[in-house]
Amino acid sequence: MAADLSWMRERYEQLRSQGLDWDPPALQSASEPRCMVDGREMIMLSANNYLNLATHPRVVEAAVEATRKYGAGSGSVRAIAGTLDLHLEAERVCADFKEVEAALIYSSGYTANVGLIPTLVRGSEDVIISDELNHGSIIDGVRLTKASRAVYQHNDMAALEHVLREHSGNERKLIITDGVFSMDGDIAPLDEITELAEQHDAMVFVDDCHGEGVLGDGRGIVAHFGLQGRVTFEIGSYSKALGVQGGIVAGTEDVRRHALNHSRSWLLSGSQPPGVAAAQKAAIEVLMSEPQHVRRLWNNTSYFRDELDSLGFDTGVSETPIIPVMCGESRLAQDLSSALRKEGVMVGAIVFPMVARKKARVRTQMSAGLTRDDLQEVLGKFETCGRELGLI
Repeated sequence: MAADLSWMRERYEQLRSQGLDWDPPALQSASEPRCMVDGREMIMLSANNYLNLATHPRVVEAAVEATRKYGAGSGSVRAIAGTLDLHLEAERVCADFKEVEAALIYSSGYTANVGLIPTLVRGSEDVIISDELNHGSIIDGVRLTKASRAVYQHNDMAALEHVLREHSGNERKLIITDGVFSMDGDIAPLDEITELAEQHDAMVFVDDCHGEGVLGDGRGIVAHFGLQGRVTFEIGSYSKALGVQGGIVAGTEDVRRHALNHSRSWLLSGSQPPGVAAAQKAAIEVLMSEPQHVRRLWNNTSYFRDELDSLGFDTGVSETPIIPVMCGESRLAQDLSSALRKEGVMVGAIVFPMVARKKARVRTQMSAGLTRDDLQEVLGKFETCGRELGLI
């Protein structure tokens, strides 16, 4: 007799009754500013494709050409027989882009975090010190370790210094922070974090998945603060502003060799398909040669946030192209998201457990590909829906 799984249905119904369930829409076209979602044309404000590179001709052609030459897959994990010259070329370009000695590409940003963090500490004699709003992939990576753990209040440098002093006797000290926090769109004070780390002999680990292509003329938060050579581990992602797929670990040659030899998520994952590796290289080359994409992204970001604020919406503490519209209650965020989708605007409600209870929001994300007409149309629909729901 099959196992009784009624508990799954009960748990789902409980989520649904609280407005906390997920029902992902189906994208039926390329991820572009205007795309097909569930059979309708919508203006896309939920993609991480900040620079609109997912459909850039140079990126697409690189993927097609490599697939024709090398096939659809590599046939193995990279540690055995799956490392292609394309992977090594993509890593060399990435290291140059990040202005570091070396880089290693993972299957995703998630696998970079959960694979690398457990290799950096040993037992309770070491300590991981983590921002309270760090991404779930960081939390999962920390849970896989046996190190002592400490959490400091979000972006609170006095709290971080206090924790460092409390753990002065620990051997390895690893400070972990997001670069750009994905739910609120604010930026970590990485310059201050790095100063404190150097004073207390700690390593710095920054997840910059939402900072690449956005901060530091596109190079990310380390370049934004001019910290090249001082941040120990820089984690990134190709699947956001770079428009492709995959994770990045950037740092010294020692860091690359360590990750390659000890990170199980790298050692045991099939390598990136040839087309993806070629597209990774091409996306960075486009970003470095066509800086207008970053400028357009920031122009759109400033305009859209200012207009939302002037309408009376609460955009929280956003400093980046991640612009939340704070709703408070999960049901209200779900209702605003549904109303906007009916009006042809693709936005997602972000609710518990992705954010704290009573801090639900609709998250918008800007793209360099959105026109001023697109944004004005969206703002009109936000105003209509926001007034109907009593948000403004």
